[in-house]
Amino acid sequence: MDFPLALSALQKGAVLLLFTGVAAPAIGLLLKRVGGGWETMGGGPFAILDQRPQRRTAQPVDPVIQAAEVRQMLEAKSERRRQRGEAPLDVEAEAERLLAAAEQPRGEEAMDAELRAEVRQLVVARNERRLREGREPLEIETETERQLSDLIGSN
Repeated sequence: MDFPLALSALQKGAVLLLFTGVAAPAIGLLLKRVGGGWETMGGGPFAILDQRPQRRTAQPVDPVIQAAEVRQMLEAKSERRRQRGEAPLDVEAEAERLLAAAEQPRGEEAMDAELRAEVRQLVVARNERRLREGREPLEIETETERQLSDLIGSN
């Protein structure tokens, strides 16, 4: 006699609930604890997970090479404009403008410089108020550094 066929519908439901509620989660936890199952799931020599892009570190750019490449691209752009009947670019002036813009701090560096300048302005204003009140002024650079460390440490 076949055992699964001998169970009633209520017994089959109880077995199904027992398996999905207890046995399946227990198997999942066991796989996670023993073999690091979730981290290796879908892995292997042909898996997409093994083809993660490598983080590239920013390498310093030689300014001479950068200037030559900028001029080369601007000359090509100027030539395309000339072929379309438009006014050609002033390659040297445009190259100087682009190279000067590339030297300006951007992103987090610029934000840090702006934040430092703003905190310094606040310290100078606080010193002026302290002098009006007859109290001793604070050392501006030291107080600026302290304020920045308090601000950054609060994150």
